[in-house]
Amino acid sequence: MASRKYKIYLEYNGTNYAGWQMQKNQKTVQGTLIDTVKEIFRKSKGENKFIDLQGSGRTDRGVHAYMQVAHLECDTMLAPEILRIKMNDELPSDINILEIEKAGNNFHARYSAKARQYVYKISKRRTAFEKRFVWWIKDRLNYKAMDDCCKLFNGMHNFISFCDINNEEISTKVLVDKIWLEEDEDKIYIRIKASHFLWKMVRRVVGTLVEVGRGNISKENIEKFLETYSDIPSKLTAPPSGLFLEKVIY
Repeated sequence: MASRKYKIYLEYNGTNYAGWQMQKNQKTVQGTLIDTVKEIFRKSKGENKFIDLQGSGRTDRGVHAYMQVAHLECDTMLAPEILRIKMNDELPSDINILEIEKAGNNFHARYSAKARQYVYKISKRRTAFEKRFVWWIKDRLNYKAMDDCCKLFNGMHNFISFCDINNEEISTKVLVDKIWLEEDEDKIYIRIKASHFLWKMVRRVVGTLVEVGRGNISKENIEKFLETYSDIPSKLTAPPSGLFLEKVIY
């Protein structure tokens, strides 16, 4: 039987996971999905039909996804909707398969993606229900100052000051399509769309913008962070609780 490839759309609450990427002796989203698929095939009493499962990107420990995309390659005749139902029957409640569709052999969840979009949620008040999904900031933030500084990140920049990276061979240049703010009565939403993201990049951009809102960092500071390496943004890393992978663009 020739292998088939499926495109999987899923959402998850990342609170109890050590990120997306499978790790030894760690509970991860990718690892949970792989174990689930293998269990489905085990129950079918067939051979081990699982081949590979990859995501569009690696969300960090505690980060969530409204819309993650993965591809599953396996030897099976299961229809996409039947596979979705079977997976949801086996998965824990904090991971949900939204949709599964057939994909071409050349499709790759990560390498076929043109851009990703994240949203970070800041709560302006104490909340009884959303502590795991927001960053509550007691200070009154200067929304206009934060909004004005967003445009500094747009375009191609070296984000070495805004990432945590040990591999010197990996480029720290990222093309940011847009960063923008939205606000309602209870929350501030920071959205960022880019070609790809570096480890902790979004959380450090958010933390830096929050310090702008507090009046501790200026436009000139951010311009310097983008021109020359600084360890200041690393000290301002926002908590993972408020960060969601919102969209993957193909």
